[in-house]
Amino acid sequence: MDFLTIIFLVYSFIAFYFLFLFVLIYVQNRKKIFEVPPITEEYSLSIVIPCYNEEKSIGKTIDNLAKNGYSQLKKIIVVDDRSTDNSYKIMKEYEKKYPGLVLAVQTPKNTGNAAGAKNYGVQFANTTLVGFTDADSFPEKGAIKNMIGFFDDLKVGAVTSTVLVHNREKFLERLQAIEYIVIKFSRKLLEFIDSIYVTPGPLAIYRKKYFDEIGGFDEKNLTEDIEITWNFLSKGYLVKMSVPSRVYSIAPSTFRDWFKQRIRWNMGGVQTMFKYVKCFCRKGMLGAFVLPFFVFSWFIGVFGIGIILYRVIRAIILNFLSTSLSIKAQTAVLAIHDVNLVPNVLLFMGLVVFFFSLAYTLIAFFSIKEDRSKFRRPGIFPITFYIFLYLLIYPVILIVSAFKLMIGKKKW
Repeated sequence: MDFLTIIFLVYSFIAFYFLFLFVLIYVQNRKKIFEVPPITEEYSLSIVIPCYNEEKSIGKTIDNLAKNGYSQLKKIIVVDDRSTDNSYKIMKEYEKKYPGLVLAVQTPKNTGNAAGAKNYGVQFANTTLVGFTDADSFPEKGAIKNMIGFFDDLKVGAVTSTVLVHNREKFLERLQAIEYIVIKFSRKLLEFIDSIYVTPGPLAIYRKKYFDEIGGFDEKNLTEDIEITWNFLSKGYLVKMSVPSRVYSIAPSTFRDWFKQRIRWNMGGVQTMFKYVKCFCRKGMLGAFVLPFFVFSWFIGVFGIGIILYRVIRAIILNFLSTSLSIKAQTAVLAIHDVNLVPNVLLFMGLVVFFFSLAYTLIAFFSIKEDRSKFRRPGIFPITFYIFLYLLIYPVILIVSAFKLMIGKKKW
């Protein structure tokens, strides 16, 4: 057995391991996925919205929060990070529209990232809980109320929501709609083993006492929502997810914006890995599962594409040389005994992994509950494209992200 075959088998084993793990978690907890604890105490809450050049969406975001239906929402703090458009002007208009509820503030200077604007806004919050929403995200009515009951457990430091794609007209947007559904499904399953590794920006709520204790968001990290979650886990706090709390976020509409966003996500993830590498096999599930899970994902992605490229290039060269030599020697390029229709073990394992991945994607896809009259569900072709081609781009993103980090390009 050659070295590359061994590597492929190891990759297959890791893929099987994680697929079976997620399937087993789903089978054991499928009836609990949509459960939310009842509200026994309505904790006071402030929501911070960081904003930079979001004049087209900021008004709708504020409206959605103001009308969300949670009676103890004391303050909506909208932080303009020195926008160059009319965002701040619009924010001030909504401050007048919702007097006493909406507070529009502006950072002394542009912070250059969402974490800076978020940390600036928190200083105006004086409530038990503090939440964050992106300026281009729209929480569904009732989303906040469904997150509050989790905080009755004093070990809970943060609660995240179901993030879905709002815009679904373009093909790329529909692919992301599928991706977000799968991510949402996987994130909830990770909750059952205390391993949620991110509280996404579109809607997350934190216990302010713990938030202040860890020092807020890391303004040097490109993905502050990943870093703060790992920080909570390292301190022993739990992170929960309310699946019925749906928030719809505007996804990138062009490949360039999509690629840029994914690069930032992956660079921030690597930054976080290096920051918490000392927690490996320590600090509860952060060191026992979350950190190893990230490391394996990167290892498989980066080295996997290298092996695939090696095999493809090697096959092309060998076929070219054998064809050239056969033509010169005037011998048959292909003989009947060279045709092998017997499937080998590598092909078999590859197909098994693929069909398990397909089944997992479909389970995740059909587990989501949303108003189909308002939001278009992706069809069969986008799902097929997502599985066959969309996911194959990710190893390239990993390599580009690693290269940018090595040369020091850490721009938000």
